[in-house]
Amino acid sequence: MERGIRKVEQSKVKPKGKVYICGAGPGDRNLLTIKACKLLSQCDVILYDRLVNKGILNMASSQSEKVYVGRESGDPTTNQMITNELMLKHANDGKKILRLKGGDPFIFGRGGEEAEFLASKNIKYEIVPGISSLNGAAVYSGIPLTHRDYSSSVVILTGHESIEKKKSSIKWRSITKAADTIVIFMGLEQLNDITRKLIGAGLTRNAKIAVIENATSNKQKVVIGNLDNIEKKVKQKKVHSPAIIIVGKVVGIQNKITWFVPSN
Repeated sequence: MERGIRKVEQSKVKPKGKVYICGAGPGDRNLLTIKACKLLSQCDVILYDRLVNKGILNMASSQSEKVYVGRESGDPTTNQMITNELMLKHANDGKKILRLKGGDPFIFGRGGEEAEFLASKNIKYEIVPGISSLNGAAVYSGIPLTHRDYSSSVVILTGHESIEKKKSSIKWRSITKAADTIVIFMGLEQLNDITRKLIGAGLTRNAKIAVIENATSNKQKVVIGNLDNIEKKVKQKKVHSPAIIIVGKVVGIQNKITWFVPSN
């Protein structure tokens, strides 16, 4: 009799849900992957970031719960802990969760950190790649990251390292010697410091640089200059975040192959 009661109790245990850590692309909702589109219509809960196009959220099921978990610059780091706990709570409730991130979750998107957390809690998860603003900004502004005549190597940097780091891990001098094209995420607020470090690391003051705001969207704005004058140009054009910075000779051919014209 006691054994039968235990079987009934075990059968009442609700199976855990699953989390899909998914890239929403760089802005234009037409650049969303087919898999991401399917998940939008299937998931019970959508935890979305600041850079996710609101038009993409409109593609979600009307039955899904949509929760904003984006973090602005300067927000407390506890924001990530709250996001982690929300994923855990809904997964323990047996729900299907879409953790939706701008760009690609594994390129400065904290996707790896969230996957580590879920693994530590024995929660099933899946990673769904998205088009990163890395190549979205480059393509939509007419700047090829590689080119047979100008660039055989690309390096990706963050302009906003973790505040918990005691020392920067970016080796500027090594990077300027090794890479033909440098792409910097989240660097607009530190633009003056970045250009100064690049010049100090060996680049000339007239090295080409582009700053792309709201890449791939109808709000896209592209500012081209050199390390010596880009900060002034960015201020004149009133460029704001989110913005991608591209440095290298490939920026010099932008005026020849630019194709995208925002419709705003």
